[in-house]
This record gives sequence, structure tokens and C-alpha cells, in this order.
Amino acid sequence: MANLKEIRNRISSVSSTMQITSAMKMVSAAKLKKAQDAITAMRPYSETLTKLLQNLSATLDGDSGSKFAAQREVTNVLVVAITSNRGLAGAFNSNIVKECRKSLSEDYKGKHVQFVTFGKKGNDILKKTGKVVDNNNAIFDDLSFENVSALAEKLMDLYAQGTFDKIVLVYNNFKNAATQVVMHEQYLPIQSLKSEDTKTTTDYIFEPSKEKIVEELIPKMLKTQLFKALRDSVASEHGARMTAMHKATDNATELRDELKLQYNKARQAAITGEILEIVGGAEALAG
Repeated sequence: MANLKEIRNRISSVSSTMQITSAMKMVSAAKLKKAQDAITAMRPYSETLTKLLQNLSATLDGDSGSKFAAQREVTNVLVVAITSNRGLAGAFNSNIVKECRKSLSEDYKGKHVQFVTFGKKGNDILKKTGKVVDNNNAIFDDLSFENVSALAEKLMDLYAQGTFDKIVLVYNNFKNAATQVVMHEQYLPIQSLKSEDTKTTTDYIFEPSKEKIVEELIPKMLKTQLFKALRDSVASEHGARMTAMHKATDNATELRDELKLQYNKARQAAITGEILEIVGGAEALAG
């Protein structure tokens, strides 16, 4: 059994860890509220924009004709991996990396796959594959629609110029603080905008024309889609970190209680031993 000093040192160390994880949990909880409000407010706009575009395109004859909807034989694939700049968030980052590796070995096996990373943690691991062509870690320092729009335009240019035949987003979709779902979402080419469920039921007055409106809405929709994915990832990160720190705090509390019990038992044993020595010495003197 460890001596009393060693147990006291361990209790002190675990208590310090517990204070740190508890503080991190509270910080993440505060940041989560803001991030959750942002993505909750954005989703209706994003969904309405997509539905509007689908309704408009459903009235057109043939395809929209957009260069972003052009279907090509898939040879070159770009995977946009969205992680975070910080760790201590459970499996938040590792799940994205795992999905990206799956893209290499299974989903796009035999294709030329490359990565664009958002977030330091994902970039640090994926760059070891030698397939990372760009990273955008600084985007999380100032996550605004204007900054994301510039990055979305780069992705659109890469597709329009034929550098890549398919671009997909891999990110964590925010459900709640305890649940994040890994999404493997096609970004380009735009998936068929027409479906049986999106027939126009409203009479629109078009100015200047349906085709022109759809052509202008598509880039806006793509920028919004990337911005929404990043917002989802930020909210998911804070939720995952809050959950991870909550579990870490609980584990530290349990370990501290066990160490205190162990310390008390060792202290009682030491006291009992000292009493026995005193009694034995007294009996020896009396004899």
C-alpha cells in the first residue's frame, strides 16, 4: 500500500484536474449556448433557400444549365474535412478523421482523393497522408459569412475549372449537446434540384427570368451550405467538449473519493500500528 504522502499527492493532483475539467465544462456550456442559437437561427433560412431553388428549378425545361450542376465522370475527388483547432472534445475530431480515411480506402477507392481541411486537429493527422492541398485553420478565429463566402468561391472555382469532379463535406452535424452525427454531404456537383416533392405550388412573378434567378441563387446556396456546415461543426465541438469534460469531472470526483477512502484506511492502519507499538513497549517495561 502506498504511503500517506504519496496518497496525499495523488489526491491533490486529482483535485486540481477536477477543477480544470469543471471550469472547461462551464466555459464550453457558455459557448455552446451562443453557437446553438446561431445554427438554430440559420437552419430555417438555409432550408427555405434550398426549397425555393428546388421549386424554381422544377419549373424549368431540362436542367438548370448551371456549371455547378454539370455531371462528370468522377476521377478526382476533393474531401473538405471540418474539425476543430482544439482537442479535449472526446471523439469529435477522430470521427471526422476516421470518415476521411474511409473515403480513401472504401468510398472513393481507385479515385484520386485530396483533402482541404478546416481545423488544426484534422490537418495535423491528414497531412501525414500527403493529400492535403489546403488548410483553413484561421477561419474559426473570425467565422463570418463574408470569410466563408471567399472560401466557398475557391471550392466552386476548383469544380468549375475541372480540377475536381466531385467535392464532398465531412463534418459533425449538431443534434444536441450529447449527440453529434458525422455527415458525408455532397457539395458539388449540385444534386438534382428536381423531385416529385418539389413541384411548384405557388405562382411567382419572375424578374428578370427563372433561369437568371436560379443561376444567381446557386452560388448563394453553396456559400450558405458551407457556412451552415461550419456553424454545425462549431456547435458540435462545444457540445462534445462539454460532455467530455462533464464525464472527466465525474471520473476525477470518483477517483478522488476512492483515494480519500484509501488514505483514511492507511492512516487508521498507521495509527493502529503505533498504538500496538506503545502497548507492546509498556508491557515490556512492566515485565
